[in-house]
Amino acid sequence: MLRRGLLVIATTMIVAGLCVAAEQPDDLQIWRSFCEALRSGRMADPDRYRTLLPELRQPMMGVLEQLRKAFKWEDGGPTPEVFHVGNQVHYIVPLTPQSTFCFTLVLEGGQWYFQHLENIFIRLDKVGEPPVSTFPDLPEERKTWMRDEIQTHKDVQLFAYLSREKGKEFALDWFRDGVGYALQAQTWVPFVPPERAFILYVCWDSSNLRGEPVVLEKLSDEEARVRFAPRAFALYDRTDIKQQINIDDYRRLFETVWLDRARSSGWDLHISYEKGECVFRFVKHDSRSRPEVEGSSDRR
Repeated sequence: MLRRGLLVIATTMIVAGLCVAAEQPDDLQIWRSFCEALRSGRMADPDRYRTLLPELRQPMMGVLEQLRKAFKWEDGGPTPEVFHVGNQVHYIVPLTPQSTFCFTLVLEGGQWYFQHLENIFIRLDKVGEPPVSTFPDLPEERKTWMRDEIQTHKDVQLFAYLSREKGKEFALDWFRDGVGYALQAQTWVPFVPPERAFILYVCWDSSNLRGEPVVLEKLSDEEARVRFAPRAFALYDRTDIKQQINIDDYRRLFETVWLDRARSSGWDLHISYEKGECVFRFVKHDSRSRPEVEGSSDRR
């Protein structure tokens, strides 16, 4: 009788356990639920978010809205690779052949909330047992972006601090590095006159050190023209930097640095923006003229 009672209790517990398990959504159910919420526009509700930092909620909402418009989410898309870390569930999804994203949801009280989205993630979970001297790498262009993003955040934070403490003009002056930049060009490119060395160094620096496509369209003793796509504005558009500084101050900081570099090397610089690119027109310095930023229909 006792054995039968125990068997009934055990069977009841197993069945109850199965029912509870059946009520818990699995990873793909959660992912499809998120995709449906994104497709239907329900991710516009701020209560659906538990971001890593409060100030990240608005940027994350903006990014998800862009993704909602860019991709079809009816069928949940490709089957994601899933990782659990505590109450986080990470979904790695290739949205295009060139773009793979990591969506992070957090589980609280049987409900999921969106936490983070990232297209930079390092597979250090694949590192073997120590001793180890090699680690999973990323493409060079991705690492260049990461280095610039880290430095730009530091620069913007410093600019904001100096502006509060000393005023905006003091902050801008802090970032003027023209004398040092001109010295680099003159000593590292000693084979041509200093003014020409500066123009060539600008192209080499942007292309080879910073990985920004550059075209030297004109070069003479009196004038030079350089067209390139500075990563600075892509960083502003695609990261939370825009939450820390308005575009006018950000652009002014960018232009102040380059105007000072040009003047320190004997050039007046005229800056214009054309179809997502930045055009630098250098004119041999004349004490009667002044550098300027030219208007454009694509002005940042």
